[in-house]
Amino acid sequence: MQYTKPIKKIDGLTVRQFFDSHADHLKMELCCGERGMRRVIREGSVNRPSLALTGFFKYFANKRLQVLGAAEMTYLRSLSNEIQTERLNALIDRSVPCFVIARHYNPLPTMRRIADARSIPIIRTSMITMNYINAATLALDSEFAPSTTEHGTMMDIKGIGVLIRGDSGIGKSECALALIERGHSIVADDLTSIKLIDERELLASSLELNRGHMECRGIGIINVGEMFGVRSVRLDKRIDLVISLKNVTPDAEEDRTGLEQNYYQILGMDVPHVELYVRPGRDMARLIEVASMVQALKRLGHDPAKEFNDRLIAVMAKQSK
Repeated sequence: MQYTKPIKKIDGLTVRQFFDSHADHLKMELCCGERGMRRVIREGSVNRPSLALTGFFKYFANKRLQVLGAAEMTYLRSLSNEIQTERLNALIDRSVPCFVIARHYNPLPTMRRIADARSIPIIRTSMITMNYINAATLALDSEFAPSTTEHGTMMDIKGIGVLIRGDSGIGKSECALALIERGHSIVADDLTSIKLIDERELLASSLELNRGHMECRGIGIINVGEMFGVRSVRLDKRIDLVISLKNVTPDAEEDRTGLEQNYYQILGMDVPHVELYVRPGRDMARLIEVASMVQALKRLGHDPAKEFNDRLIAVMAKQSK
């Protein structure tokens, strides 16, 4: 039987964790307040504290990353050092995690003094304010996204993300290997990590330890990228289809029309689901490839089973006249 781990959610992310994970692509550098890097970001979004700097704190999102753009920095410069200190301390008193200054502005001398005195990190980025907000929001959304793991092999088959499930030893990895030989890409083998992004799509990836590697029974561990080229490995892929491989039994009932759409639930999301029975001599990799193409057609608004059924009904109606 397959085992799905419980849904994992995080209540917070330290500034250090966020900085270490995203400093490069968000072009961030730490200016001061390093002792406060253990402060916790408790909401997966960002906030511009424009109104809070004027003293208005109703609906102030204090649990978020605080981003200071050109408007905020210009306003602070217009204030005396005493008022700057008062306003910034008022924000810090509400337990904000850190400040990020956009457009490569330098922190004001008052900000540096307060950062070191109160252990509040001040980070600088060269990105334009809105570009940083958009990118940081995506990064935080990914960090705070509910996650789980599935015992299955994740493939990218001509743009369709397919999670192949099945009992241990049923042939998931062998199917994946045959698909890779046909030019498709692998995302994860055996254990797939899944995140629910923006409450609308499931993003699958591999654990960093075994990324790009596969276990082939009787052969051992192989490096997919070295054997088949870098295009045979993907870092992540949205899950569009789940295929469960099953051993055939005398009472097995296989779908022969495809009219009824079944679903497999992951993190509360329903994903189209197909069950394929394993028989000697059956080309399972080819069947998985065809099922993926059928799913691609359905996404484009073409359902082969429904179209054939409509044609059949039309012919029967014509003959009954």
